[in-house]
Amino acid sequence: MKRRLTLHFPREAVHQPITYRLAVDFDIAAKILRAQIAPNQSGTMVVELSGDIDELEAAEVWLESQGLALNRAPGEIRIDAERCVDCGICTAICPSGALRCEAPAWRLQFEADRCLVCEQCIPSCPLDAIALVLDQP
Repeated sequence: MKRRLTLHFPREAVHQPITYRLAVDFDIAAKILRAQIAPNQSGTMVVELSGDIDELEAAEVWLESQGLALNRAPGEIRIDAERCVDCGICTAICPSGALRCEAPAWRLQFEADRCLVCEQCIPSCPLDAIALVLDQP
């Protein structure tokens, strides 16, 4: 099973070998999708964790016990094709490359499996064609 999480590191936790501990202690593979962490400062890291469901849950509990705040992707990004004019503004903002406009068609392409659900594309769209659709309980 896979889960995408945003880990928020307080200053005290920046030096901890988090991904190493996930691999050794929980048999969890941590694919780092984006990271902004500097020594002696707080930081943020978006990761995709892969492993057994029980181990993933145990790993999340452990991460929180280490002082990290976790944000789980609350839903998915959707593009309204009727509103979108393929301007490409959102492609410049997208950190994962999930949004692209390529020659020769110059039509917006969205790869949902690459999307981090960081929501940076939503305010960039001048036509409000991008939205976060929340998971239903």
